Amino acid sequence: MASTIQTPGTISARPAGDSPPRALMDRLGAFIVRRRRRVLVLSLLTVLVAAAVGTGVFSRLQSGGFDDPNSDSSHAATLLADRFDAAPADVVVVVSTTGKSIDEAAATAAGKELTAKLVAEPGVKNVTSYFITRSPALRGTAGTDAVITVNLTTRDEAAQTRAVELAKAYQGPLAGTPLTLGVTGTATVFGEVGDTITKDLAKAESVAIPLTMLLLLLVFGTIVAAGMPLVIAVVAVMVSFLALYLTTLVTDVSIYALNLVTSLGLGLAIDYSLLIVSRYREELAHGHDTNNAVRRTVATAGRTVMFSAVTVTISLAALLVFPQYFLRSFAYAGIATTALAALAAVVVLPAVLATLGTRVDKGRVLKSTTRVADDKTGGWYRLSGVVMRRPWWFLIGGTALLITLGLPFTRVVFGQTDDRVLPASSQVAQASNTLRNAFDSRETTPLTVVLPASQPAGDSLAAYATTLSQIPSVVRVDSAAGSFNAGRLVAPPTSANQRYENSNGTYLSVIADVEPYSTAGKELVSEIRGTPAPGPAVVGGISATFVDSQNAMGARLPLAIGIIAIATFVLLFLFTGSVVLPLKALILNTLSLTAMFGALVWIFQEGHLQWLVGDFQVTGMLDTAMPILMFCIAFGLSMDYEVFLLSRIKEEYDKTGDNTEAVRIGLQRTGRLVTSAAVLLAIVFLAFATSGVTIIKMLGIGVALAVLVDATIVRGLMVPAFMRLAGDLNWWAPAPLRRLHNRIGLKESASPDATDVEPDLASPAAAGSAVQ
Repeated sequence: MASTIQTPGTISARPAGDSPPRALMDRLGAFIVRRRRRVLVLSLLTVLVAAAVGTGVFSRLQSGGFDDPNSDSSHAATLLADRFDAAPADVVVVVSTTGKSIDEAAATAAGKELTAKLVAEPGVKNVTSYFITRSPALRGTAGTDAVITVNLTTRDEAAQTRAVELAKAYQGPLAGTPLTLGVTGTATVFGEVGDTITKDLAKAESVAIPLTMLLLLLVFGTIVAAGMPLVIAVVAVMVSFLALYLTTLVTDVSIYALNLVTSLGLGLAIDYSLLIVSRYREELAHGHDTNNAVRRTVATAGRTVMFSAVTVTISLAALLVFPQYFLRSFAYAGIATTALAALAAVVVLPAVLATLGTRVDKGRVLKSTTRVADDKTGGWYRLSGVVMRRPWWFLIGGTALLITLGLPFTRVVFGQTDDRVLPASSQVAQASNTLRNAFDSRETTPLTVVLPASQPAGDSLAAYATTLSQIPSVVRVDSAAGSFNAGRLVAPPTSANQRYENSNGTYLSVIADVEPYSTAGKELVSEIRGTPAPGPAVVGGISATFVDSQNAMGARLPLAIGIIAIATFVLLFLFTGSVVLPLKALILNTLSLTAMFGALVWIFQEGHLQWLVGDFQVTGMLDTAMPILMFCIAFGLSMDYEVFLLSRIKEEYDKTGDNTEAVRIGLQRTGRLVTSAAVLLAIVFLAFATSGVTIIKMLGIGVALAVLVDATIVRGLMVPAFMRLAGDLNWWAPAPLRRLHNRIGLKESASPDATDVEPDLASPAAAGSAVQ
């Protein structure tokens, strides 16, 4: 009988000559080697089909998605559109003169002519102009500005496209007149954001790809090997576009998700390719022929890639619990991209390696490669020794540093994305700021109160409007009963007021003078909703949408965090057989994100480092959705590196039973790989700092910082310090869970033999064996 070591201190017998049971990934590796050409042909056909069909997704994506579709505010918007054919202005033309009154004869004549041109534009349904109505509400406080509002016949993406066309046609000085025009409005802003993101995506790729390729050459050392991540990235990104296209057939998808597809697709392709190619080179160096090196690589590094992909997917899947399709879109994009990057790394890349053999090292430009030496003289091995001699210093010091970097987040003020997501240099943003600063009230973005059940009697409706008009921040209430200010009727009902009422009910327009995304705006919504109405009332408008969106995210955030924590814990338990290591991973990974959260507030809320990160408008708040989104993305990527490191540590621990030495060797074998992958991934995300849309800039800088902090301070210092202090306790689990892991846990090692894989006669080892 021959004996093999299963785990430290445990011997199991197996008849001599018997092969160990072949694990799933081991069998997959053998299959890929045998069918390498078929795999490559099928992969190529899939990419071609995906490129032909999937690129159609660009015209199907939406620019909104920040609202809770199940909220009262969304219900109010639907009622307004369906029952009253009323909606916020799609296009707002801000008309200004230079130092002259907007009421001068020349300005008035030009304004009337401009209004007539807008009415005649295709796709325009309704135009309300100061130059026709002479409503004081449409005139700026300085008397030099006025507003023309436009509603379009189309909605959503079509409305945004048409709004941008009108903005381009009417922005700037109006020839032959004293008027200068600025164009904004809901559809205009979102349309401009969509166009900007599409252009920024191409610009970011033009920066990231050449720089990444150069660094890949430095990391891999050869031209052929450096091209492997790009092959995987093309597969992942192209097929992800197809997956998103199919998703748009059944639900709305945000255009912002495109940035995640490209950055995550390239980033994970780099991560996974580094791991696969590095392990493949190791197996070749250990004397295995090409075929068996590929099989063993899939069985070990391939398994790690799949585990890593599942951890990233879990974090991104948590976004599905939120009702806003802005967040859900990142889940759709991230899950598809992660799964496809992993699939390409464990199927397509091994098929390429099996075809190339040792030619993967062709085109050498540097002597260094990603293969890590087996000896104990490497820099990461020495660093871990320094850390483990004084583990408390590094663990406490690292924790203190990360908490300090996260302190600015205690000053966070939450808001929601609006026109100020565009840079100050944008003409649409400039028009929006003129509208914000030159007019006392928010005439173009009122709160609305819909009474859908019936038409209240005139007296009760007037009494209700009177009460609402007495709320301190309310400037005016318009209704079918007339217009009210400060508790009194200021304009009796006219034919114009008939639009507020029909057989489907009635609604009131509440004009306020507070910033919608502010504490005062939230309090106003609360006061309106708390005011007794003459029937069931539904409150909508920007401030109401903000309140409902924040409430929806706050209510579902514990569920999202719970999903991530529980699923990650279970997965890491199956991976390691320990209950201590999953807890350690959850705590340290969360701690690694503190620097990112602190930077979000310090840079984007408070306006520091604009000279470095580029032009953006400082609003004094952060979009509520962004910290949630970035937590899920960065946590998943941090766990990605945790799995890389734990995989090699566990492999060594299973061989020797020496916890300290296993950590040092595991760090030596993965330290350069993880830091190289982190730097490359950070570059991919940092390219989005060139974006003109603030939340994309925020996403790029925040995730890049989180990845770098995690790969250096956490993986390089805090993890080895913790594992040195915990010792063999790292691998502890209660007896029932140990038995459970023995039955269903996942194993790391590959079979030592390759009985179902033909030897690669091109390799020296196989050739020698054949001669014998």
